[in-house]
Amino acid sequence: MKTAKLYFVEGRVQGVGFRFFVERVAADLGLKGYVRNRADGRVEVYAAGAEEALAKLRERLEAGPRASLVERLQEQAVPFEQYKNFSIQ
Repeated sequence: MKTAKLYFVEGRVQGVGFRFFVERVAADLGLKGYVRNRADGRVEVYAAGAEEALAKLRERLEAGPRASLVERLQEQAVPFEQYKNFSIQ
């Protein structure tokens, strides 16, 4: 069963390769959606796919790439939207 989650990641997450990290991890997990920087300094991630893959994505978001420092991660269930792949916006 496919589901979708919206994540907001706070901390040192812009300018450290976070979006490229998320794009690679999500694609490896077979997820579809997007990642983008927000003007308020957070990173927004919309991911759709299997629950197990979304749980693994959350774990990786909490860790982040080496240069990042994730201070807070918010997650919410959102309506499923069809995306062809996972991309950086």
